[in-house]
Amino acid sequence: MATPDRFPLPQLGQSTRKPDWLKVRLPHGEGFERVRDIVKKTGLATVCEEARCPNIAECWGGGTATVMLMGEVCTRACRFCHVKVGAPPPLDPMEPENLAAAVRELALEYIVVTSVNRDDRPDGGASHFAAAIKALRRESPKTTVEVLIPDFQGREDALQIVAEARPHVVAHNIETVERLTPRVRDRRATYRQSLRVLEYLKQSPQKLYTKTSIMVGLGETDEELEQAFRDLREVGVDVLTLGQYLQPSQYHLRVERFAPPADFERYKKVAEGYGFLYVASGPLVRSSYRAAEFFMKGLMERERTACPP
Repeated sequence: MATPDRFPLPQLGQSTRKPDWLKVRLPHGEGFERVRDIVKKTGLATVCEEARCPNIAECWGGGTATVMLMGEVCTRACRFCHVKVGAPPPLDPMEPENLAAAVRELALEYIVVTSVNRDDRPDGGASHFAAAIKALRRESPKTTVEVLIPDFQGREDALQIVAEARPHVVAHNIETVERLTPRVRDRRATYRQSLRVLEYLKQSPQKLYTKTSIMVGLGETDEELEQAFRDLREVGVDVLTLGQYLQPSQYHLRVERFAPPADFERYKKVAEGYGFLYVASGPLVRSSYRAAEFFMKGLMERERTACPP
């Protein structure tokens, strides 16, 4: 495979004021309002709202959403994340079925199921994920199910529990480049461990599509980004999303640089040169991003047409 052209060196800054390209309009529209009303009625915990995602109107209006399992308290303290940290409550055994019922009512085309880290659980919550996947596939067979999972401390038995539940797509976010990982993520989450997680899932007998995400603007160099692209393709990652890191509060890591849209276009071209099936790259792109989800749904529909049961 030919090596893609290298990036020019980045111009790093320390601006805290958001540039114009990061400003979005308030969400609205009939599809958005319908999903909002059902989410409120069912008590569904969506990352779309919790993280104040700038793409919420596009996703909800287009029949996609991201929900969070296993509560709102995380056992890890990543320095970019606004989720509460502490001792989590016990799991709700009815949560997988309640989630499936809500998604069935929403009639979503694509659902992303994620969670906090639950290192307090013997399997890290893998069996809870599996129960949710199975319930969703049973109750909403036309809905594409993606799971965005923790690393489960790299335990292969936990990863296999998720794989055997057969989500359509499994994602695990590497978040940043190798050099910055100890500063950005909790000490229990290492760059190489995340690569091993993605590699194990890709090599599983279930032949899953794999996906990951990188935040830009934490002080990485373009050469480090390109090395991450190489590392991810070496473990078979299919889909990559690249977006701008935004500081959630004064207590979190600051933004070192707001990358302009032209840089994201350049990142996309370089990443595509390494052979990802799809790359979504832009200031407002998030790990759960409708364009990437739309691509995956279309890809699987084409496969089903080509290979009918």
